Amino acid sequence: MPDTWYKVDNVAKVFLASASARDPRVFRLSCTLNEEIDPALLNEALRQTAREFPQFQVTLHRGVFWHYLESTHEIPEARPEDKAPCAPLYVPRRRNRLLYRVTYFGSRVNLEMFHAVTDGNGGLVYLKAIVQRYLMLRYPDRLGDLPGQDGASAADREQDSYKNFYTGGQAKTPKPIKAYHIRGALLPYDQLQFFEAHLSAKQVLARARALNVTLTSYLGAAMMMAIYEEMPALARKETVTISLPVNLRNYYPSATARNFFSSVYVRYTFAGDEKLATLAPLFDAKLKDQLRPENIRRQMDGYETLEHVPAIRPVPLPIKNWAVNLFTKLEQRQVTAVLSNLGRISLAEELKPYVKGFVGFSSSNRMFTTAGSYGDDLVLGTASAYRSTNVLCRFYRLLTQEGLDVTLYATEVEK
Repeated sequence: MPDTWYKVDNVAKVFLASASARDPRVFRLSCTLNEEIDPALLNEALRQTAREFPQFQVTLHRGVFWHYLESTHEIPEARPEDKAPCAPLYVPRRRNRLLYRVTYFGSRVNLEMFHAVTDGNGGLVYLKAIVQRYLMLRYPDRLGDLPGQDGASAADREQDSYKNFYTGGQAKTPKPIKAYHIRGALLPYDQLQFFEAHLSAKQVLARARALNVTLTSYLGAAMMMAIYEEMPALARKETVTISLPVNLRNYYPSATARNFFSSVYVRYTFAGDEKLATLAPLFDAKLKDQLRPENIRRQMDGYETLEHVPAIRPVPLPIKNWAVNLFTKLEQRQVTAVLSNLGRISLAEELKPYVKGFVGFSSSNRMFTTAGSYGDDLVLGTASAYRSTNVLCRFYRLLTQEGLDVTLYATEVEK
């Protein structure tokens, strides 16, 4: 592996400045196979795949003005799962450590990433590559000559696409709107509770199409309804805001495996007589307006603008981190909950008989739901910092009242 270093992108700077004990800015993507994992083969698959993704084989270092990533010869190792999902990966006092981990349990392979390295889509590319390599080693006679998953070059994957597609346009700064925050005590000991719900993608799509909305809008509106129904009476005039991360690769010709996303907000203040059938079209219209290419372009430019302000460059790193963390806290005041849709997860036809499904989670200091579908299995992975599960109970009760079949699992927490 060549000795090199990477400047962290501007979104990574936000994650570095705002990571905390409860929200260490780690996400998990898991793939469940139809058979038990062979640890030796998984480690060999990981070692081979790591060579194809040098931008992930890095350690994090603090410079005078910014953090930077430096390549390392450390060999990644898949270990049995022994930590809670999304456990911290970056601890400043423990340097020269890889910023991701691969674990396994039974038939499930987990990839956990520090969000400063990549986003969910970049992580998914890496996980699928590891799984494909594993299955090729496991079944060389049947799968030994499959091509790579994404066909991207090393240069494509290493690209800082925020910088590459920055046009110098003026970012439009919307007026901050404080959002309703779910009330109630947080879990003790900086814990998160994780919920994994399985639904039929066909069933959910049928309900969404009946209302002439997207699957994302249908789920987002149902989440809004659940939050509203749990709001105290005196708080029901407050605005509920769902933050939705957007994969910018859908708007720009980028195959980067680094961070390349933005977030849009759908806001709604309830009148009190809404039903899911009336709210979902309103949510859909607001979301489509946010996703207009000109709005996405202005927002994408906004992530890069500060990088081109000469007066900011010589400011020492501790001051920059303080300012970025303050900005992040102000941004979080505008968010009630997060819904991130990875979309339809695809694999080569030859691999499908061996793979049961995928699920994603992201750490959060509030409530963060990741959606993704593989075949007819639509999985919602929620990380919640709240002791109460009432909002999620209302959310899934609403979906079952809609005629949807839901199978729900949850982790235990210390009380």
